[in-house]
Amino acid sequence: MKKILVTGGTGFIGSHTVVELQLKGFKVVIVDNLSNSSIEVLDNITKISGIKPEFEQFDLSDEAKTADFFQRNTDIAGIIHFAAFKAVGESMQKPIEYYRNNVVSLLNILDGMKAQGIKNLVFSSSCTVYGQPDELPVTESAPIKQAWSPYGNTKQMCEEILRFATMQLPVRAIALRYFNPIGAHESALIGELPLGVPGNLVPFITQTAIGIRPMLNVFGGDYNTPDGSAVRDYIHVVDLAKAHVIAVERMLNEKGKADLEIFNLGTGNGFSVLEVIQSFEKVTGEKLNYQMVPRRAGDVEQTWADTTFANNELGWKAEKTLDEMMLSAWKWEKALAAKKQN
Repeated sequence: MKKILVTGGTGFIGSHTVVELQLKGFKVVIVDNLSNSSIEVLDNITKISGIKPEFEQFDLSDEAKTADFFQRNTDIAGIIHFAAFKAVGESMQKPIEYYRNNVVSLLNILDGMKAQGIKNLVFSSSCTVYGQPDELPVTESAPIKQAWSPYGNTKQMCEEILRFATMQLPVRAIALRYFNPIGAHESALIGELPLGVPGNLVPFITQTAIGIRPMLNVFGGDYNTPDGSAVRDYIHVVDLAKAHVIAVERMLNEKGKADLEIFNLGTGNGFSVLEVIQSFEKVTGEKLNYQMVPRRAGDVEQTWADTTFANNELGWKAEKTLDEMMLSAWKWEKALAAKKQN
């Protein structure tokens, strides 16, 4: 059993990826500081997969603790690096914290890889590296523009670090630029659970529908889109998790064609915020309380992926529809509510 380190493995995408890795026969060790997740996620991963992953709690931006971890774990075959602050809006308010956390953690991991001779890294990147694209859909060759937020800029910087590090070190990397992950596991045991006020659309929708939030704010209304609200490419988190497993297997089987490979992960379809709300209302029968408000700083008007390269090269394709994504997110929100009542 090959051992994979999953940083941020109790988070939204990380937890679903841990499940998929374990179902594929990998041994997993998670490192997470639990700054935006809960330790209970470990038990729920175990319920789904039947296997409890190893777990260590510390901050990867702590150089000494990260070095100590790698000295004690000499059998790691590959790393999937999720651990990062991830809210566009919050990054506008806390730029220094975002740079310190997101960039320094990658540098410390690369130091550990160098020390232990670990060759394979899958990096959690983002479509935010493209800014507002000139052409849609976005291909991997689209120009990297000036970032619209510190969050997006940290992803750009990390990709640049990997570009030069893979030239010099015996390290290979795959950067997965994903669009907007939503939904939850079909078991409703794991899903998106931001601590505090959600920074992403779908948890805000489900929390509003269930009564945690009084009102959903839809930013914009005056964008140059069919209905005036921002357009994104939404992808189910399980589809996304499966792509990470395929990326790991590609590296371990030495099927990569460059020291740094980059893939867009999305469905290839753009949906507006109002279309997402309509989908939610249709599949759940719930009427959502929302209002249009002015644009939010850092938000891009519209973006969706050209996934041809990932589809052909990785043999991967997103399968779940927007309606399926919204229904799974609602089942997860209801499961959380039921748990609180018990």
